[in-house]
Amino acid sequence: MQMREATLERNTRETQIRVRFNLDGSGEAQIKTGIGFFDHMLISFSRFGYFDLDVQAQGDLQVDPHHTIEDCGIVLGQALQKALGERQGIERVGDTSLPMDEALVQVALDLSNRPFLVWDVECSDGMIGDFPVEMAEEFFRALAVNAGITLHIHLITGKNRHHIMEAVFKGVGRALGLAVRVNPRFKGVLSTKGVL
Repeated sequence: MQMREATLERNTRETQIRVRFNLDGSGEAQIKTGIGFFDHMLISFSRFGYFDLDVQAQGDLQVDPHHTIEDCGIVLGQALQKALGERQGIERVGDTSLPMDEALVQVALDLSNRPFLVWDVECSDGMIGDFPVEMAEEFFRALAVNAGITLHIHLITGKNRHHIMEAVFKGVGRALGLAVRVNPRFKGVLSTKGVL
């Protein structure tokens, strides 16, 4: 089977980002965004989806982390879209419930080419290290829009911000890993329309 992989770069006045996204990896990640907790979350996302992921980002962190985090979502989404190609033979949908100590997150997604985000995560605003909690929603919106994902993320229970965010990133990685799997039982795309 041909390796499903894409490498993309995006350079603006605010950020310079390079991403290599391999859907058929083993969960190895090389992440350097300048935002420690965000690096940790992308490594967790990669590991739980069995993706090989390389993200190198330089952004205007002297302003704040907003542009770097959102733009990483944009480029990751575009790389995922490119790596998926015509989405032939993939399972297309994936879902999981992911616990992290007291936190429990439910994630369901569809690689439908119809981008939509439902973010039902009641988590108190604030910082986790150098990561603003409210930026998680912006990251996943950018990822969903640019990759063509219908993405639902729901917090079932949780109090600790770190635990909640880690469950979210691991859960999305896990659900996406299930959705991109190739099923040899059918050809084409999993759609009654015959196209995604």
